[in-house]
Amino acid sequence: MASRKETKPGEKRLVEAPLGPKAAAKAAIAAAAAAEPPKRSNSVPSRIDDAIRNVKHPVITEDTKLFQGVTPTDEFTRGDPWRVMRIMGEFIEGFDKLAGLEKAVTVFGSARTLPDDPQYLAAVEVGRLLAKRDFAVITGAGPGIMEAANKGAKLGGGRSVGCNIELPFEQGSNKYVDTLVNFRYFFVRKTMFIKYSAAFIIFPGGYGTLDELFEAVTLIQTGKISQFPVILFGRHYWAGLFRWLQTRVAGEKKINDGDVDLMHLTDDPAEAVELVAQAYAAQVAAAMK
Repeated sequence: MASRKETKPGEKRLVEAPLGPKAAAKAAIAAAAAAEPPKRSNSVPSRIDDAIRNVKHPVITEDTKLFQGVTPTDEFTRGDPWRVMRIMGEFIEGFDKLAGLEKAVTVFGSARTLPDDPQYLAAVEVGRLLAKRDFAVITGAGPGIMEAANKGAKLGGGRSVGCNIELPFEQGSNKYVDTLVNFRYFFVRKTMFIKYSAAFIIFPGGYGTLDELFEAVTLIQTGKISQFPVILFGRHYWAGLFRWLQTRVAGEKKINDGDVDLMHLTDDPAEAVELVAQAYAAQVAAAMK
């Protein structure tokens, strides 16, 4: 236990005045800026996420080849120009298979969600209710929330669509998909999700789910799409993100205050589907003007 410093006879004891709120805030910011961030160990190699499925036959995907850095000149002349043709072919195949979708909603969420999870059961109900309102259900064709939404669509007698993506490990579609489109390139698949959807319903998920969320919100914010609801299912899960967007991002004027309202929060499958139906009616009305 540290000993208290004693004052000598006749010596005045100096007492530091407490900092005011603004001064304390400035001191905290200065301390945070001075502190070095924790260093990442170089001894830990990065690895492919194999927590979702067993890695059996790792492959180098077409996305990986496309995004490779420096390549020999002769390799570029033989590879990239011809890869454009493959990308064009993938767009054509996607357009051809999905052209008949007049009313559809894409459902996103974690592939790790198990069948006994309440969110899985809610996704089944969302898919079923969408089918009852004559909406096709589109997913990434995988397990978890994707499987649940496709299952709900089948239970409701609707069309169940899966847009599968080539990954560095085995990627199969779930058994509830009746229309399957396979993609090599993420950006082609993302185009299909947006083009053929009247709305996104987004369940709790990880990086892939967040990627699709902010892709859609960016397109809405920049006026590329309109009357397009982005519905976040699971208030408790998304509450922290909303608080951060409101207090930090909007608070520092990185976005407008109204940009947070581009997303809707709900815990109710019926409410989510009703929001979709209302937005679709607005889309149809706008198209007929």
